[in-house]
Amino acid sequence: MIELAIVVSEFNKEITFRMLEKAKEQAAKLGAKLSYVFYVPGSFDMPLAVERLLKKRNVDAVITLGAVIKGDTRHDDIVAENAARLISDLSLKYGKPVALGVTGPGMTVKQAEDRAETVPIRAVSAAFNMVSRLRKLEKSVAKGTVVIDDSADNNPN
Repeated sequence: MIELAIVVSEFNKEITFRMLEKAKEQAAKLGAKLSYVFYVPGSFDMPLAVERLLKKRNVDAVITLGAVIKGDTRHDDIVAENAARLISDLSLKYGKPVALGVTGPGMTVKQAEDRAETVPIRAVSAAFNMVSRLRKLEKSVAKGTVVIDDSADNNPN
């Protein structure tokens, strides 16, 4: 059983809460257990929550969901770029997948709405598939066998 956690931004909640529902549906479709849903004020606040969840034994991967929409300044660039970099660093630090389901920067509200269904599905699928592949890698290394790339068989897109 693959156990997932989701960190979702409350900022732009009319979009992100829709993303959350799609993510939950995709997790169920893949047969994953959703162990945690954790709400944060905004995408910039995600790394701390992601780190806490990655420390939990019953979390195999974390999915982040957010919508960073363009304003009148470059604030959206700063928020999205820093959140993505820190989230990626945490994945490497803890050796567990963290899927980036944060859209933006530079998006309009319409573009964010248009991505609200596809991005969470892809993020959940990516996290699920990465956990599956890492498990296969661990088993093959333990057995001393060669890892066969069967990614085409597992790609939900």
